[in-house]
Amino acid sequence: MKCVLTIAGSDCSGGAGIQADMKTMQANGVYAMSAVTALTAQNTTGVYGIMEASPEFLENQLNCIFEDIFPDAVKIGMVSSARLIEVIADSLVKWKARNIVVDPVMVSTSGSRLLEEEAQEALKERLLPLASVITPNIPEAEVLTDQQITGEKEMEDAARRLGELYQGGVLIKGGHQISDANDLLYYKGETTWFRGERIDNPNTHGTGCTLSSAIASNLAKGYSMEESIRRAKAYISGALRAGLDLGKGSGPMDHGWAIPEIKL
Repeated sequence: MKCVLTIAGSDCSGGAGIQADMKTMQANGVYAMSAVTALTAQNTTGVYGIMEASPEFLENQLNCIFEDIFPDAVKIGMVSSARLIEVIADSLVKWKARNIVVDPVMVSTSGSRLLEEEAQEALKERLLPLASVITPNIPEAEVLTDQQITGEKEMEDAARRLGELYQGGVLIKGGHQISDANDLLYYKGETTWFRGERIDNPNTHGTGCTLSSAIASNLAKGYSMEESIRRAKAYISGALRAGLDLGKGSGPMDHGWAIPEIKL
């Protein structure tokens, strides 16, 4: 069985963060492991508190994982401080990690800011250059490029700029009222559009975590970058289409929609 590590924050309500990552990885047929960057107090209506792991403890978690069950892919989500970003980057280099998917989490679906201002430079300088692919949404791509994105042409320009800057793949997610559910990949000098349907479901808590984890899972299984993204989009579309409706705000998806029902 292929193994995938998520390095991210915990979501006590289960819809995003390492909980969503591990559910996604399980559903996509890989063994999931986690290194927790922070505990969060959150639910479908917002984020109400963040308690970071210490850099020393995060490093300890990473060493324990890499020296025992070496991951075939790594997904990185919420990291809210420069000190933790430095630890992660140093560890990835030290252990020669492969198939690194970085979801540059800056703002939650509910609009809460999750990344400290001073951590943005560390993210750009240390983590993004190590990534096999980064998966920013439109607002995050605007922050990373310092340019406004209002349509497909601007998405292509931003993806190309980021791809030329960081060398790995860049998948700009076309939600947030732009390009409907169409995502754009810039990889090895070429652009590829992944056209998708916009599913009428307001419960989108953890969609970014889920997509990046599904991509990492498929890269771990040996699929190409393009095929990994296609399979990940099909998985997340199914999770949205399942129509789970929990919570008072933007609720979680049904991560287990593709797992066969156990007959007891």
